[in-house]
Amino acid sequence: MIRLKNIWIALCVVGLLAGCSSRSGSNDGEEEVELVVAAAASLTDALTALKDSFENEHENVSITFNFGSSGKLATQITQGAPVDVFLSASPKDMDVLEGEELLIDSTRRNFTENALVLIGHRDAQFQVPSFGDIDNAAIANIAIGEPESVPVGRYTKEVLEHLDLWDTLQNKLVRGSDVRQVLTHVELGNADLGVVYSSDAFISDKVKVLAEADPNWHAPIVYPGAVVKSTKHEAEAHAFLAYLGSEEGKKALEAYGFK
Repeated sequence: MIRLKNIWIALCVVGLLAGCSSRSGSNDGEEEVELVVAAAASLTDALTALKDSFENEHENVSITFNFGSSGKLATQITQGAPVDVFLSASPKDMDVLEGEELLIDSTRRNFTENALVLIGHRDAQFQVPSFGDIDNAAIANIAIGEPESVPVGRYTKEVLEHLDLWDTLQNKLVRGSDVRQVLTHVELGNADLGVVYSSDAFISDKVKVLAEADPNWHAPIVYPGAVVKSTKHEAEAHAFLAYLGSEEGKKALEAYGFK
């Protein structure tokens, strides 16, 4: 009797373990997926706001963001960084990955746009009504993105070259590693002026917009996204890109100053 009782207990334990195993993961029995999204720094607030709503709709997916300058993120991907989705602040950096055949064909799409603005600290007393007035004796320094690796820096250089100010202002330029560092320089008073996207100025209560660049002065500021070929979660990566283009995604981007 004792032997039979022990066998019965063992079978019950096995059954309980099997039941636990069948309930692990999501409610639908789907595998838990961590989706790594490398995204331009200017998207930080909008994407962070989108994260919960996307994960609520896709219960088996959790998103991990890697924010930074598009150029540096593209370099990391070419060097083998584990990334599922790349969201760039310029077509140029996406072109690099496409040229090296690191993207899944036909997944690339433009999902939002932006504008370039000149900002100063909210308490600044000087008057700079346009980009053409940057070369002002009252302005000691101007924060911009590094043109070689930061899209906002490339757009800024194009504007200043168009206005014949690029060479003139070299001794006043303070270069940032991404657009958020440029914003921070102005917020903290480390730079008199800065050139950022309108979406970055939108989320800060420490700066004010002094002028907006004529879009004809620079290349169009469009944001492309694509699925990286090395992804192990292609379906989920596709779903996230589609979500950016959904009504929910568009509203979130617009709420943070994107066009």
